[in-house]
Amino acid sequence: MTTTKHREVARIDRVPLPVEAARIGATGWQVTRTGARVVANLFGKGSLQEKVVKQVPQAFSDLGPTYVKLGQIIASSPGAFGEPLSREFRSLLDRVPPANTEQIHKLFKEELGDEPANLFKSFEYEPFASASIAQVHYATLHTGEEVVVKIQRPGIRRRVAADLQILKRGAQLVELVKLGRRLSAQDVVADFADNLAEELDFRLEAQSMDAWVAHMHASPLGKDIRVAQVYWDLTSARVLTMERIQGTRIDDVAAIRKKGFDGETLVKALLFSLFEGGLKHGLFHGDLHAGNLYVDDDGKIVFFDFGIMGRIDPRTRWLLRELVYALLVKKDHAAAGKIVVLMGAVGTVKPEAQAAKDLEKFATPLTTKSLGDLGYAEIGKQLSALADAYDVKLPRELVLIGKQFLYVERYMKLLAPRWQMMSDPQLTGYFANFMVDIGKEHKAHEGELDI
Repeated sequence: MTTTKHREVARIDRVPLPVEAARIGATGWQVTRTGARVVANLFGKGSLQEKVVKQVPQAFSDLGPTYVKLGQIIASSPGAFGEPLSREFRSLLDRVPPANTEQIHKLFKEELGDEPANLFKSFEYEPFASASIAQVHYATLHTGEEVVVKIQRPGIRRRVAADLQILKRGAQLVELVKLGRRLSAQDVVADFADNLAEELDFRLEAQSMDAWVAHMHASPLGKDIRVAQVYWDLTSARVLTMERIQGTRIDDVAAIRKKGFDGETLVKALLFSLFEGGLKHGLFHGDLHAGNLYVDDDGKIVFFDFGIMGRIDPRTRWLLRELVYALLVKKDHAAAGKIVVLMGAVGTVKPEAQAAKDLEKFATPLTTKSLGDLGYAEIGKQLSALADAYDVKLPRELVLIGKQFLYVERYMKLLAPRWQMMSDPQLTGYFANFMVDIGKEHKAHEGELDI
């Protein structure tokens, strides 16, 4: 299935202006309540910043699913938002109030034609996880298999549509400043909206699961990756039935170590999923927060919740591979600069010699130091300075995959803090083969890029 088809099928229609206005009013009311809570605790212990940080997650929860989803991004990205704020937001990962039993009955009748009691041998109405878009229940099939059933929150589509219209207007305002333009605020919100639209059709999620895991299992490094089996006869746009997999959350470090699982192996599987999926096949998991990653009893990393998938179109994928080849293999920084321009990311074009020198200054540490000697914060500062100098506006798919690397950074620090990626023979072997493939592709297409 092509990206275009996804975008055409997964669409959230605009809501009428009165609905949007009502939602703006509700949003303003929640912001006011948050401010009141901060003021009420103003004379307690802690700084003003700490008081605000403690109240904001509750405001996101009160505002509902769209903002909870934004909160999940903050929760799993301490590298971008700081550990204190991320820690406060982690309560939003899977602890959202569930829908009531009457709403569940109605949803099943509309989607699958019958009540859960008849569709399943047993069905637990109390969800074991309740997140922004859906809640998940344990059940047993009539044939005896234990399953989990993911159901969409009733009435969520209309509420999300109003929130997205508000966010889009906000993004227009944010892009009035330089930082907002560099981060492509409108594109980020548009991508967030597209992904939410896809997340509201569970059939697309099930199809993504099948396609993605097939790509992963085609490589030896994919042996440590697992995805639940889908039961298609009990799956619809708002209901998704999958096999039940027991496991431990990826950020429960104590439990993972107690079971004797290898943190380095888990981190390698995560990195592999992004490189193999994103750069090679153009399809990667776009929501790697801790609530979506478990470790099963065999030590395999289990990926859940495929509602948000990152897709990199063939041209961008090819240019990214050319960029990697130019920087890491040929060390041709002038060529790398031209590729970045071809990607449409550069607003300010500088003389070729200056651009090559700036890229060389950034790229040299990446090729001469091990990962353990490199700090993400320092790399981030250098990238920010480079982006400022060239008025870089990142394509939305690169912003999304960049977010996943921030997630992986957290798990790397938790599970394998002393691991040296560039000294790992399995991973360096994978990258060596990857570079060979890029080199062959480069020769095959030589002349198509004016570099």
